[in-house]
Amino acid sequence: MSDAQNLPPNGLSYKQAGVDIDAGNALVEAIKPAVRSTRRPGADGEIGGFGGLFDLKAAGFRDPVLVAANDGVGTKLKIAIDTGRHDTIGQDLVAMCVNDLVVQGAEPLFFLDYFATGKLDVTQGTAIVEGIAHGCRLAGCALIGGETAEMPGMYHGNDYDLAGFAVGAAERDNLLPRKDIGAGDVLVAIASSGVHSNGYSLVRKIVDISGLAWDAPAPFADGKTLAEALLEPTRIYVKPLLAALKDGLAIKALAHITGGGFIDNIPRVLPEHLAADIDLAAVTVPAVFGWLSRTGGMEEREMLRTFNCGVGMLVAVSPEDADKLVESLTASGEIASIVGQLAERNGDAVTFRGKLAL
Repeated sequence: MSDAQNLPPNGLSYKQAGVDIDAGNALVEAIKPAVRSTRRPGADGEIGGFGGLFDLKAAGFRDPVLVAANDGVGTKLKIAIDTGRHDTIGQDLVAMCVNDLVVQGAEPLFFLDYFATGKLDVTQGTAIVEGIAHGCRLAGCALIGGETAEMPGMYHGNDYDLAGFAVGAAERDNLLPRKDIGAGDVLVAIASSGVHSNGYSLVRKIVDISGLAWDAPAPFADGKTLAEALLEPTRIYVKPLLAALKDGLAIKALAHITGGGFIDNIPRVLPEHLAADIDLAAVTVPAVFGWLSRTGGMEEREMLRTFNCGVGMLVAVSPEDADKLVESLTASGEIASIVGQLAERNGDAVTFRGKLAL
């Protein structure tokens, strides 16, 4: 029998191949209110065209340098997928991109997302995009477009993946790190909201070792299930840091503590002659990291090169402005504290004193 004889009477449709165009159109309509909520000067908050538009002049820049970043959420998505909790993962996606923009002194302007799944679920997709829109509002950037790809055979069951793309701008003479960064500059830590979005392959391995179910009470967070606690979204630091920069505080450099922890991320913003000297005893470590360390039998150095250990952003600032910066960040709702200083490098780019309170 030929292949043609196996065809349906009226021929194949895209839907029979597993791609539902109507569901895609329904998702676009469902997310339009969330997208409109991210309007800002330079972007009108509408989607549906072949590309998103942004007007730099309307945003008020005089001599802008564009800064771009892209990222994903990693295997933290597996917890969202396995537990059916999709409302916060979009904030993670935005945070991982826009926090990388602000460390260069840039204001996030717009964001685009890529959502790929095996079978499009409009309710699930709407929850994800609403989380993305929430993250954009926290960052002050517009969600100007994106792509939804339904790819049966590529993704199985309820699996999906997310990627984000953000563009920001900074005035040319305000880019970070500053050239006058030097020994004696003070290091201010801004607290993380938890594990953020890095190290989740290890987190999930430790959960397996613990034998706990996702709906079990979290041993480190009262009143939350394990899944709820581990899905705590990544904190977005954009607005308080931009406010501090606008106020003229002498911020010399910012380091977003992501994959690679303290050891790999801090040197990315330091010149070769400087090292960061950090007092680990001054770092406030959330309980989740103590649980991960004990349950996984992890050594302190492995924790420091895998997780943020309670520090989502590290700021190098002139000594005379260090206390003012802590006050500014605290007034903005952040938890900030002085944890060290920069020194002339004589060996490692990051050195530690004291011990983490795990």
